Order: sequence, then C-alpha cells, then structure tokens
Amino acid sequence: MTTSSNPTLAGSLYIVSAPSGAGKTSLVNALIQSVPDIMVSVSYTTRATRPGEQHGVHYYFVDIPQFERMLAEQRFLEHAKVFDNYYGTSRDWVREQLAKGVDVILEIDWQGARQIKQQIPESVGVFILPPSANTLEARLRSRGQDSDEVIQRRMRDAKTEMSHYREYDYLVVNDHFDTALRDLKAIVLSRRLRQAVQAERLAPVLGKLLS
Repeated sequence: MTTSSNPTLAGSLYIVSAPSGAGKTSLVNALIQSVPDIMVSVSYTTRATRPGEQHGVHYYFVDIPQFERMLAEQRFLEHAKVFDNYYGTSRDWVREQLAKGVDVILEIDWQGARQIKQQIPESVGVFILPPSANTLEARLRSRGQDSDEVIQRRMRDAKTEMSHYREYDYLVVNDHFDTALRDLKAIVLSRRLRQAVQAERLAPVLGKLLS
C-alpha cells in the first residue's frame, strides 16, 4: 500500500497479537506513553461495552447491522469474528495516519494479522507470549470478569492463537513487564533508524557533512 508520494516518510504499521490475558493492551498502552508519534488504531466492534470503556476511546461500539453495512462498503482494512463478536479496522483512518508519518499499532488476532500482511507486506508483526500456560490462566482469573467456562474456552483459544506465532516477525515474552516493554520499544526504535528513513529525515545534516 502506498500511503503518500514519499513512502520513506510514511509511518510503520505494527500488528500486535497475543492470547487473551497475555498483557498485550497494558504493554501497548505503556509503549505509546513512552514513545512519541505512535498511536493505537481504535477498532469497531459489536461486543458489549465493558466497565470503564468509552466509545471512541477503547472501541467504536456498533450493532451488527451497522457493522455489516460498513463491511459491504469495504470500509475495513481487516475484520474478524472473535468470541461471537465482530471487530474491524478502519481503512481510511490507518492510511491517513501512516501518510502523516505516524506509526500505527493494530491490536488484532492472527486472522486479522493475516489479512493485513496480505495487503501490506511491509507491516511489522509482533506476537506477545505469556511465560507459561499456568501464568496465563492465573491472569485471566485475576480479572474477576469471566466464569470458569469462559476461562476454559479462552485457554483453548489461546493455544490456537499461539500456534500462529510463526507468521509474525518478532516474539516478545511478557514475563516481567518492564523487560517486555523494553523489547517492544527496541522494535519500534530500530525501525525508525533504518537507513532509508534516516536519510530522508537527516537530509540537511547529510548534505552539510558531505559537501
């Protein structure tokens, strides 16, 4: 996808996936608070609002008929059905941010990641793993939101989700939060130091150095 007439200035698109309970959202929130010019795409979803969530901040909450209308209008860059609910990423919003040079993070599952990779091969996939299955289950239970039946289903789905780790460019283990955050920041900052990006950004400095 070409997002501007000067693709070297375009932002990077990051796909961040993880099984439920691995700490993905907490890590991503900490990342965008500590690194400038990076933001999370706010997805559309048909699931119910959870306590503390706000429309337009955490998700755009819509009903199924509205989601299906948007889908028919091809307004989603990717979409998926997860836990009986639909999720989708706005195509126009992502393109606008990347064209401005802003890095964008998509918090999506492997189905959405596969769709994005097919359309935007240069996107960067990051998969966050828990240190163990026991730790993952303990984190799910500590939320106090789900029944035993739901937790067991999430554990089964987690195994399916994690089986797709090979489709990602980077793996980060969230055992110690600060270490996992450091690893995420390293991925973002290293991409910003690529020669093509830096050569464009540092053109005046390079011109003087080489004159």
